[in-house]
Amino acid sequence: MLKDKVCIVTGGAQGIGRCIVETFANAEAAKVYACDMNEDAMADYRDRFQNVEPVALNVCDRDAIIGFIEKIKADHGHIDVLVNNAGITRDNLLDRMSENDWDLVLDVNLKGVFNMTQAVVPVMIEGGAGSVITMSSVVGTDGNIGQSNYAATKGGVISMTKGWAKEFSRKGAQVRANCVAPGFIKTPMTKDLPEKVIDYMKSKTPLGRMGEAEDIAEGVLFLASDRSKFITGQTLKIDGGLVI
Repeated sequence: MLKDKVCIVTGGAQGIGRCIVETFANAEAAKVYACDMNEDAMADYRDRFQNVEPVALNVCDRDAIIGFIEKIKADHGHIDVLVNNAGITRDNLLDRMSENDWDLVLDVNLKGVFNMTQAVVPVMIEGGAGSVITMSSVVGTDGNIGQSNYAATKGGVISMTKGWAKEFSRKGAQVRANCVAPGFIKTPMTKDLPEKVIDYMKSKTPLGRMGEAEDIAEGVLFLASDRSKFITGQTLKIDGGLVI
């Protein structure tokens, strides 16, 4: 599905990001750049996949991003897919949330998406096509208690994506921008939740289970591939019916 495509996945060391990297690699992408600050967690990629390149990258470091994108352009001449997956949480009720926790989540989850997309999209436009997929969340569409900062970023990327869908294609380039909004998914971020919380969320999900990282990765693969070439400006909820 991704033959000859050069792909970038941020937050590619673990959880959903790792699954996306592996899914893209198995979909025969020409090259998958797995970007994350945790370089040690990506040490196995080179041994397991000939088409995956782990890259130590902070999405808040604009200079490093620019240098990274310039190297890819020099090596390949094109970039076909960007998955903005890197993200963090610093949850708390509004009256207890520190300014630092607010700023940190916005820097990574919102400005980090801006930084990466601003660097990559000119290369896509020059090449005439591309797909930008940004991870949002059902929290970004419907909110959640104790996640004011996270909800602001995940709602923000949806709004940016709608604008980008119009902006990136205005001169004829087939550059698409879409979001994926996961529901309650088994990841390192959810594994330590109390059993009663997990049971409650399952009971609220019509399909009666937590999602798997593979469920999200397959949706991202669809949006990355030419099978979705007439889809842009959309948010794909993959949540087992949690939010209807």
